[in-house]
Amino acid sequence: MPNYRRVFSPGGTFFFTVVTYQRQPIFAVEAARACLRHSFRQIEEIMPYETLAFVLFPDHLHCMWKLPEGGSAYSTRWGRIKSGFTRQWRQCHAVTAGLSQSRRRHRESNLWQRRFWEHTIRDEMDFRNHIDYVHYNPIKHGYVHCAHAWPHSTYQRWVREGFYSNDWCCQCDGAKTITPHFTGLNEADME
Repeated sequence: MPNYRRVFSPGGTFFFTVVTYQRQPIFAVEAARACLRHSFRQIEEIMPYETLAFVLFPDHLHCMWKLPEGGSAYSTRWGRIKSGFTRQWRQCHAVTAGLSQSRRRHRESNLWQRRFWEHTIRDEMDFRNHIDYVHYNPIKHGYVHCAHAWPHSTYQRWVREGFYSNDWCCQCDGAKTITPHFTGLNEADME
């Protein structure tokens, strides 16, 4: 059995990838996105954290959190977000995929992958690379040609705050753009 290690850095900044079970496109519908927003808000009230960057796709999400000083329980937060979403979703929707014996034994749902990808942000360059990665992802996956066209991300907030120009990686009207280079990121691990 693999030995998964998590780095606990109280008050740190972290990048996460969380994926649905068997890549089900659960978040393709607004009702699922609303349940997820509600679950995030509930847990943020109980166990505070700041969402720095976020992007949601039908079958996975990427985000960056800053934990409060002394806070390090991101695994607990994710567990509660996932279980809160699952409870809400099951109240209104039938879940069609069957549960394996292992999932029943571990009391896991058939909505989420068992684990998540986590990366501790080390410095300013690492921070910048991961923020760019989050906001470039809709283009990378072929959902849109420009970051500003994807409605399920924090990109516009970062534009308003002056971090990006509104035409960052924009290909509107046939404009040519340079694909960002994510220095030091192992993208295969994050998907």
